[in-house]
Amino acid sequence: MLRACYDHSLQLARAHGLQTIAFPAISTGVYGFPPDRAARIAVATVRSTLDQTSGIERVVFACFDAATLALIQAELG
Repeated sequence: MLRACYDHSLQLARAHGLQTIAFPAISTGVYGFPPDRAARIAVATVRSTLDQTSGIERVVFACFDAATLALIQAELG
């Protein structure tokens, strides 16, 4: 479901002509999704979707703490 959330959001952004989109660490707060898995899914899905989709030029991962930033950076390599 998390993968579908990122994919669908990117598709909607493209459909509305957006060039930039920002994502928080979806589901890692009160829903308790494991942050390491969330980071892996977020980065992999964004990469995969952007490989198949044109128009989006910038994706921002809005990291609200150092731990989330470290996880996203590790996935971005």
